[in-house]
Amino acid sequence: MRGNDMARMGVVVPAHNEEQHLPECLRSLCRAADHARGLGHEVTLVVVLDSCRDRSAAIAAEHGVTVVSMAAANVGMARHAGVLALPAGIDWLAFTDADTCVPDTWLSHQHGFGTEAVCGGVHLNQWQRLSPDLRARYLTHRRQNLKRQHIHGANLGISMAAYQRLGGFRPLRCHEDVDLIERHLAAHGSMTWAPELRVMTSARCHARAPEGLGALLYALEYAQPEPSPSARDAG
Repeated sequence: MRGNDMARMGVVVPAHNEEQHLPECLRSLCRAADHARGLGHEVTLVVVLDSCRDRSAAIAAEHGVTVVSMAAANVGMARHAGVLALPAGIDWLAFTDADTCVPDTWLSHQHGFGTEAVCGGVHLNQWQRLSPDLRARYLTHRRQNLKRQHIHGANLGISMAAYQRLGGFRPLRCHEDVDLIERHLAAHGSMTWAPELRVMTSARCHARAPEGLGALLYALEYAQPEPSPSARDAG
């Protein structure tokens, strides 16, 4: 698929008790969808409510997106369930998280690279609210990992053809995004690393997913050993 082709895009957002962040996330996704539609693309937004006990369902309904409910407590299964809920004919898949806001041009830029997969970067929201010690430790962590290619489930795109060849996300306890992209690379799929294509994600230390960004921030805040070094999406 060439980057300038018109595409049918599907956006999948897993959510577990995300009433605090989901409204802003969905507002940003609606803006990105409108921007992509203005360029001729078709866009479908799906929120997967996984074991939610708060107002996330009502919030998703207010935004007119497709809603899938499940009780797996597994983000890989939630992401895959969202893909399965998309209409037939989807060309491009984009994934983010419910505590994340995307720029208006997010979808059009992802697709515009013209490769089978894209991994973008993240900025931490409410950076100034973090303690000075935590900010310093986080920046040190980033400097120590400058040469590492980061994989963030909050900023990931892949063609439907590549996703289907790979068999989709696996129901892993964590790092389902890293696993998907590493399998894609092992299969010699085309890839764009786009750290400049950033989303704004929550700087909370109370992690929803084990060994993800929240777990990293918690570890840095309390000077615990960092999550597994295989967690290429961590920070």
